[in-house]
Parts: sequence; structure tokens; C-alpha cells
Amino acid sequence: MVIWITGLSGAGKTTIGRCLHEIWKAKAPNTVLVDGDAVRRLVRFNADDDAYSVEGRRAVASRYCDICAWLDSQDINVVCCTISFFEELRARNRRDLSEYFEVFISVPLETLKQRDKKGLYERALKGEIRNVVGVDLPLDPPIAPNMVVDNKPDRHDFRQIAEDILGRALAR
Repeated sequence: MVIWITGLSGAGKTTIGRCLHEIWKAKAPNTVLVDGDAVRRLVRFNADDDAYSVEGRRAVASRYCDICAWLDSQDINVVCCTISFFEELRARNRRDLSEYFEVFISVPLETLKQRDKKGLYERALKGEIRNVVGVDLPLDPPIAPNMVVDNKPDRHDFRQIAEDILGRALAR
């Protein structure tokens, strides 16, 4: 099974994904975490100017789908954390993966600006950088995710969120 966690930068995808991976791996050792930022570093797809353009993002998101399909074909469970704002790639996952559970982490832009540890939103809004999803690139949110998590500013129960995701995914 692949649990695909998507949302804007700073939404909490990786934090929730790490908790989910830890819980699921304790129950099923054949579980891995595929984190978008880590994969970008691994495949060295974060250094050039076009890496974060729509085309660059589509290319790397397609690689995430390929990686997940490859792992899925070997009966390895995957928690994949990625912005991945392309509906056609999420549709590909629904079509090609043995089991696919899509989670959208919903957070208002104002909250994301407050959480902006990387300074992405501030720099994008000042025009210092470009190709930031939610600022100068539109978010294509999932049409029909299996689950929507409202990750409010005061929410800190990430382990509970992860347990809820896993419970719903496995109950399908």
C-alpha cells in the first residue's frame, strides 16, 4: 500500500509522514518513507533554476510515482510525502498502485507564512524567488482525497493524526 501525503510547503507532510512511518513500520517492517525533499537531494534534482518550475516539479513528481510503484510491486508499504500538485499523477497512482490512500494536509496560506521555517513564502511574496506553489504557482489540490487533515496552527497531535491516517487506510 502507498499512503500519499500531499499539501503545500510547511503544511506538516513530513512531520506527519515520519510519525506515520514509525507507527506503520512497527506493525509492518516492510514499510519505507519517501520524502520529497530527500528524493530531490538523492536524484540531485534541486540544483538548477528549472528544478522548481512547473516542468521540473512535474518531472520529479513523476519520479516519486515511479519509485512508489517500484516499491509497491515488491510488496513494500510506502509513506510518500510530497507537494505533488498534479492531478494526472495522482490519478496515475490510483490506477497503477495495488492500494493507494491519498491524504491532503490542508493549511491556510496565512498559517503557512507563520510556520515558514525555510523562508519560502516571505521570499516569494517579496519577489526574491519564484516557482513557489501557493504563491506564483497554483496549487492543484486533490479532487477526491481519501482523507483531508486540517492541520490548524494550534494542532500538535501529529502522532494522533498519523494513527488516524493509518487506521483509515488499513480499514479500506
